[in-house]
Amino acid sequence: MAVVRAARAAEAEALTGLVMRSKAHWGYDAGFLSACAEELRIRADDVTARRIVVAENGQGDVLGLASLEGTGPLASLGLLFVEPSAIGQGVGRLLYRDVLRRAVELGVRRLVIDSDPHAAGFYRAMGAVAAETAPGGEDGRAGGSGDGSGSGDGDPSASASALVRFEAAPVPLAAWARAWTGGARAVHVGNVAEFNAQFADASLDREQTAAHHYACLAAFYSPYPAALVLPRPVPKGWTELVCRRLGWTGVEVYDGLVEQGPGLSGAVRDRPALAALLTGAGLPLVPWGRTRPFGLLTGRPWRDGELRYESKSAAHGLFGRILADGGHPGIALPAQWRAATRRAAVRLLAARAKAGESTVLKSEHGVGGSGTTVITPGQVRAAGGARAVLRRLPRGPLLVEEYVHGPEEDDGPRDLTYDGFVDEAGRVHDVGGAVMDVADGCYRGATVGPGAVPETAEKPLTAFGAAVGRELAASGYRGWFDVDFVVDAAGRLAPTETNLRLTGPSVAFMVAARLDALRGAGHLVRIADRVELGARLPEAQLDELCATLTRGCAELGAVFVPAIPTAAFEPAPWLGVLVAARSREVLDAAEALVRAEALAVGAEFDAEFGAEFGAEFGAEFGAPAQSPASKRWDWLRVAK
Repeated sequence: MAVVRAARAAEAEALTGLVMRSKAHWGYDAGFLSACAEELRIRADDVTARRIVVAENGQGDVLGLASLEGTGPLASLGLLFVEPSAIGQGVGRLLYRDVLRRAVELGVRRLVIDSDPHAAGFYRAMGAVAAETAPGGEDGRAGGSGDGSGSGDGDPSASASALVRFEAAPVPLAAWARAWTGGARAVHVGNVAEFNAQFADASLDREQTAAHHYACLAAFYSPYPAALVLPRPVPKGWTELVCRRLGWTGVEVYDGLVEQGPGLSGAVRDRPALAALLTGAGLPLVPWGRTRPFGLLTGRPWRDGELRYESKSAAHGLFGRILADGGHPGIALPAQWRAATRRAAVRLLAARAKAGESTVLKSEHGVGGSGTTVITPGQVRAAGGARAVLRRLPRGPLLVEEYVHGPEEDDGPRDLTYDGFVDEAGRVHDVGGAVMDVADGCYRGATVGPGAVPETAEKPLTAFGAAVGRELAASGYRGWFDVDFVVDAAGRLAPTETNLRLTGPSVAFMVAARLDALRGAGHLVRIADRVELGARLPEAQLDELCATLTRGCAELGAVFVPAIPTAAFEPAPWLGVLVAARSREVLDAAEALVRAEALAVGAEFDAEFGAEFGAEFGAEFGAPAQSPASKRWDWLRVAK
């Protein structure tokens, strides 16, 4: 593995040779290279003055170099060249990210890159934004920054006067992200099922199948993990790709720890050597959510009632107490009634339907919209009455809540959320607001980043979310939380629940913070919980699909990160994904590409599988040469 170190003055001549070999890699003729030689020459006193660093392998071979020139707030990447034999090994990426890191330390907020046209693809892939075409050098034929990792498109004899100017906005890791883990890498514990199980939510399946898939989001519980602890085995190719996309190194993965049931923390405690390794490293352990078993694993005392505001009725009461003090004119609380019995719920629902009012029925606990149902008067009539409607819902206590009607016209997002956390000292940290994708009461994804939340909603959302955080801190809660809202007909925000755990939007915030620090500021990040696959793919084909999506999104100027891979092996397969871009248009295009390719690749695999398998076994079992994805696995069960 290559490492970066400061260049030495005595290396100046050797580094000049590396630069010229890298430049010649693009096929420039001898005359052109001769004209560039003086400008590209590195002198002994340049090494310090231009802040030159080199990438060096374990044998002491110099593989590339980069310079950071100027002072804050404006500086330039003057040189970035890679030894031709090392092209494609990630050396350019390593050097570029080091330049951004050092730029942040120098107070640089605008980094200018005048790139050789052949390296333009590299800088686009690294997140730099194209600006105006840069001027040529002294004789109109300057070389510019060129690491040899470019796309290789264009004529090698093209004039280097057509340098391509890029800019990046170096920023440090967000302050909240540093505070979240105390500036350290963390151990991520994917105890999603364990967290859910403590509430006995009747709307969730007993095996917590979905929760074990969502545990894969443990990869993103902080911007830079040291280790992942997961209940189910995960594909090696997935972890490798995620590490490449987010610039992680040295991430340990401990998976396949739970064969049955939700008890991940207990499974770790049952392995004393693993428990000692994870808890004795001096790193913070970050769970999906607090549980008593997690407290036993980490030695953190469990506080009775610290999760009481996961209850939707308790959260509603908290919202009412905050609003009773005034100061939040942009917030309107929907009415809520707790039905002590199913008979009482029937009466409430029937009365509201008779009055022409829609109603939200909620379980006391539920995740991602589970246990939440919107009932219209028409649905009550069609079902034959309120009693018939309630028979179809899970057993358990019900909350009856006023349905909040949104604006008549599609004027901005309908579902918003505020994320924050309470640190161990009881301080509340604002993380930000997100727009959620919700359909029929079920959460499907979220978008975070600059401009995601409308300006008119941002101030009341943040003020009320922070007020909830202060109340949670006073109650003894420590950890991540969010407050979900819907927008009413007057444009006010109606708070609907709190979640005292990490969530999909929190994952998007973590990835946005990492990409901003890695590639420059300004990333919008979207998490899409379920991207349907046309067929269940073997692991090798899943790796191919992810590689295809990575390339396709990069061509659009976006970043693709697979978030939940294990559901790709389910009979009804799907993926959870993250996409990032610096504009809403590119973000939407990237999501559309991912969804289309996921279905198309599945269909192609199904056709290939059907032709090959059917030709061999079709006659014996009377199966067609090709079978639809939805039927293929039934056919296999018969064949076996």
